[in-house]
Amino acid sequence: MKRLIATIACMALVLGGFANRSWAQEAEEQPTTAPQETTTEVAAEEQATDEEIDAVAEESTSFHQALKRKFIEGGADFMSIIALLLVIGLAICLERIIYLNLSDTDSDRLLRDIEDHLNRGDVEGAKNVARNTRGPIASIAYQGLMRIEQGDEIVERSITSYGGVQAGLLEKNLSWITLFIAMAPSFGFLGTVVGMVMAFDKIEKVGDISPTVVAGGMKVALITTIGGLIVALILQLFYNYILSKVESVLNKMEDASITLMDLVIKYNLKNGK
Repeated sequence: MKRLIATIACMALVLGGFANRSWAQEAEEQPTTAPQETTTEVAAEEQATDEEIDAVAEESTSFHQALKRKFIEGGADFMSIIALLLVIGLAICLERIIYLNLSDTDSDRLLRDIEDHLNRGDVEGAKNVARNTRGPIASIAYQGLMRIEQGDEIVERSITSYGGVQAGLLEKNLSWITLFIAMAPSFGFLGTVVGMVMAFDKIEKVGDISPTVVAGGMKVALITTIGGLIVALILQLFYNYILSKVESVLNKMEDASITLMDLVIKYNLKNGK
């Protein structure tokens, strides 16, 4: 019985030692596992941050890269011509817009100043006012005042003739804009035809109508057409705006010419001419 108790006590001591040793190993392993998990989480967060930065950079440059890629895929020859038409057309449009804005002056104030000088009998003062004012209305008024001593009919002819000259200057280079509006889609359609020919040539060489064979020519065909239509739409918008400005200035010129003729007739009647 004593031997049995001693054996059980020895086994309990051995099992207790193994348990203490396993607990100590677990306690030693726990501190080492926690830093590993923390390091893994930090690395994952840094990777996610880098992916977000790359995504933002990709979104910011995607439009320009896509535009450049489509320009190259459309064919450098046709797309370069279409881009050149856009640049030249926009340059002409900007020049016309600046010129028309400078031509659109305060005609009412100009005519009031001329009327004040004519009521005082100061024809030279009225001429100076017209000469020192920019715009087609002032130029027409100056040409009419230059011939005020020659009679109403001569003044009217002068105003009519010089008004036609100024109208021609206002509509200068508009025909080039209409030409570019017509040429841009034409070059796009020409690129379409060339792309279709390229597609049929590849089909003839390969002897197969698979999508990979036809895709190159069809891409050129569609991209050049899209480019030409976009250029035509942009130039058409500017052209319509310029036409509205021209019509506005022409209407002011007609009204100012009628008012100027009334002032000249009034002056000649007052001075017995």
